[in-house]
Amino acid sequence: MAAAKIRMGMIGGGKNAFIGAVHRIAANIDGQIELVCGALSSNPETARESGELLFLAADRNYGSYQEMIEKESLLPAETRMHFVTIVTPNFAHFAPAMLALEHGFHVVIDKPISLTLAEAKKLEEKVKDTGLTLCLTYTYSGYPMVKQARQMVKEGAFGAIRKVLVEYPQGWLSLPSERDGNKQSSWRTDPAKSGISGCMGDIGTHAAQLAEYISGLEIAKICADLNIVVDGRPLDDDGNVLLKFNNGANGVLVASQIAAGEENALKIKVYGEKGSLEWHQEEPNTLKVKWLDAPSQIYRTGQGYLAQAAQYNARTPAGHPEGYLEAFANIYRNFASTLQAQLAGETPTAEMLDFPGVEEGVRGMAFIENVVASSQSAQKWYDFKI
Repeated sequence: MAAAKIRMGMIGGGKNAFIGAVHRIAANIDGQIELVCGALSSNPETARESGELLFLAADRNYGSYQEMIEKESLLPAETRMHFVTIVTPNFAHFAPAMLALEHGFHVVIDKPISLTLAEAKKLEEKVKDTGLTLCLTYTYSGYPMVKQARQMVKEGAFGAIRKVLVEYPQGWLSLPSERDGNKQSSWRTDPAKSGISGCMGDIGTHAAQLAEYISGLEIAKICADLNIVVDGRPLDDDGNVLLKFNNGANGVLVASQIAAGEENALKIKVYGEKGSLEWHQEEPNTLKVKWLDAPSQIYRTGQGYLAQAAQYNARTPAGHPEGYLEAFANIYRNFASTLQAQLAGETPTAEMLDFPGVEEGVRGMAFIENVVASSQSAQKWYDFKI
């Protein structure tokens, strides 16, 4: 395959924005992606100041995403961006994504895919109509040991899956920091910018995606209890969800942003007939495996005994820490490799295609809307509707 460097345009993520810098670092790690243009803020002045700080060319440092998409589409094919990456708050995902697809550009979006399930379905339809590629940055599916866990489940190592426990506790919203001007908490607790859910929309979706990704199952029924713990906050900051999967397995999903003292303690346990697995995001190089009739095992990133999917997504020799940025970079690398194959007229490999797409985006928005509806309902079990 004659590889071509993939050219990226960024929407949002300007100065003082946390997630924009993360996306840029992740996209740059493998040297396959180049940031060539940007509309880095909804404020034109801030957008251009941010672009200057990143040394964008003056004629490709845009004041709005509309200007960027329209002007980039008029450039020669060998110059214009290949895709846009959207790193704005939730309410500003749909419009730029749709405009980019309409102008023939591939899209990367920071999760969740949109503000509503209806918007997500429109994007799904547009992706199918255009044949373009959409990638959603559900970061935790990029970790090598998550891929090892998924492969072991897929190969039937644990037998039929019976139970999934996934929890994502954080403590950073234990106090009403949004009232003190904290930018990150302000938009996440604002229904106009975040959507109908706070905690479940922000981190509960990560937990749900991870549960489905590793188990290979789909959530079929839920029984949700969402809570607003901090007085006066308009959106949930805590929640518990009972799960039923499409094979009859059951599970529990807990997400909380008022768990004082917790940092980013995402963890998952998957139980089958013959054994189980356990993975913690705060110690991502380790996968614990326990057997019904044999000693427990520890699997570690970078080892030759791992599945091909895990080895493909590992970046350093065994014993060297790999974390959040590397997992994020795996998603970008796989997406870029897919585009490179397509540009060369070749079929992407399974390893290249291993990144969350528009289907996961639709299921993520369905999770949010179903959880909110279930929590507001007196019905015990609520069918997962898409």
